[in-house]
Amino acid sequence: MASTLENAIQFFRDFGLFDVVLPFLLVFTIIFAILEKTRILGVEGSGEKAVGKKNLNSMVAFVIALLVVATNKIVNALNQALPNVVLLMVVSISFLLLIGVFRKTEEFDFSDKHQGYYKLFVLFFLIAVIWIFMDALPRDDGLSWGDYFFNYAVNNASGSVVASFVFLLIIVGTVFYVVQSPKPTEGGGRG
Repeated sequence: MASTLENAIQFFRDFGLFDVVLPFLLVFTIIFAILEKTRILGVEGSGEKAVGKKNLNSMVAFVIALLVVATNKIVNALNQALPNVVLLMVVSISFLLLIGVFRKTEEFDFSDKHQGYYKLFVLFFLIAVIWIFMDALPRDDGLSWGDYFFNYAVNNASGSVVASFVFLLIIVGTVFYVVQSPKPTEGGGRG
């Protein structure tokens, strides 16, 4: 026997809240915020009082959000990927809470005090989010793009394409390591 809350959720699902309304609001909000921040479509006013052109920004965000909602594949990918992204956020917040249990009562700034680990976590979460969205995008053969790339990498691990990709990653990592600027030392060096 279904509860009243389950019936309400089913009503919202039948109404299209999860397939139309929420994806529309999400895409509209993100596009509008990006346009307001970047001011690509121009500004009204001058100097300190300059603000983005809200009418143009809202119309462009509205049209893009409608186009996204009209495309069923994108909405399905969003509905499949976003819960996994939220799960990743919950895991990361749980990790930070666990670290906070063993710290003194002070503000915990992970990015300042542990820059190496912070960069590693950012890279891990970037790869995880990209993988989540690739796994949510279907191909015509029934596999997702994430499954396709994983199967290709496993089946061709000794192939030249995978070896070239690994070699390219090593080169980029080495170049990045060599050209990064040295950190200044405290005390100014010689005394």
